[in-house]
Amino acid sequence: MEVNKAVIPAAGYGTRFLPASKAIPKEMLPIVDKPTIQYVVEEAVAAGIEEVLLITSKGKESIENHFDFDMELEAVLEEKEKEDLLERVRYVSDLISIHTVRQKEQKGLGHAVACAKTFVGDDPFAVLLGDDVMYSDKPVIGQLIEHAEKTGCPVIGCQEVAREEISKYGSVQHSDRSGRRARVTNLIEKPAPEEAPSTLAVLGRYVLTPDIFPILAETPRGVGGEIQLTDALKTLADKRPLEAYKFKARRYDVGQLQGFLEATVEYALRREDVKADFHEYLQQLLTERGG
Repeated sequence: MEVNKAVIPAAGYGTRFLPASKAIPKEMLPIVDKPTIQYVVEEAVAAGIEEVLLITSKGKESIENHFDFDMELEAVLEEKEKEDLLERVRYVSDLISIHTVRQKEQKGLGHAVACAKTFVGDDPFAVLLGDDVMYSDKPVIGQLIEHAEKTGCPVIGCQEVAREEISKYGSVQHSDRSGRRARVTNLIEKPAPEEAPSTLAVLGRYVLTPDIFPILAETPRGVGGEIQLTDALKTLADKRPLEAYKFKARRYDVGQLQGFLEATVEYALRREDVKADFHEYLQQLLTERGG
C-alpha cells in the first residue's frame, strides 16, 4: 500500500475562536509565526506525501493564498534584501502541490472526506485533521502509513485519554491488541464516559482506502446531525480488517483555546531564535505572580 495523497478538511466555522475566526479562518491563526494548517501540511510532506487536497468553504480563500506564490511580496523582499524572509515565503509556496475543493454544506467530517472522492480516485490516502497539531520525532501520519504498508489495512490513529475526556472523541472497541496496534471491532462517536468501550480515542489521523467512499454515500446523519466519519469506519470494520494504531506524539488540540495556547507556548520554547528571551519572560511573570 503506497500512500502519496493526503486530504485535510478545513471547512469548519471555528466558532470556538470567535470573534477572531469571523474574518480569519481558524486554520490561519498562527502558532508563533506559522498558521496552524502549515504545521499539518508540513507533517504530510515529512511523511512523503506528494499531493494535498484542502477541503475548504466560503471565506477560506486565505488558506489557498498562503500556499500560493506572491510575486509582489517576493519582489518587495528581494528589493529590500530581506533574504531570510524571502526564503521563508518561498519555502511555503514550494512546499507541496496543493489542490482545493469546497464543501458547500457543513454536513460533518464524513461529508468533507466524501468531497475528496475525485481527487483520491483508486488510491489509498491519508486524512489529517487541522485541529490536531502533532509534535513528534517521526511524523504521526508517517507512523500510520508505515503500519498500513505492513498490514495492507486502513488505519486510524489513536491515543489513550482520560475516561472523563472520551466523550469528546470516537471510542475504539478492539480485539487482538498487541504493542501499539489493535483490530477495530466497533467505534462509538462521542460516547458518555460510562458507555465508552475503551479510552482508546480516535485522534485526527487516518490512512484510508477508496472503498470508504460508497460507505460514506450511504451513511446517515449521526451525532450532532452530521455525517460522521466514525460511523462509516464502523461499517468498514464490518466488511474488512481495520487497524487502530497508538501513535507516538505530543498532541495539541488546537481546536480548543487551551490546546492552542499550550501549542503556542511550547513551540515558542522550541525555537532557537525565541526561546531564551521568552523563557526569561515566563520566569519573570511567574515570579511577579508568586508562582
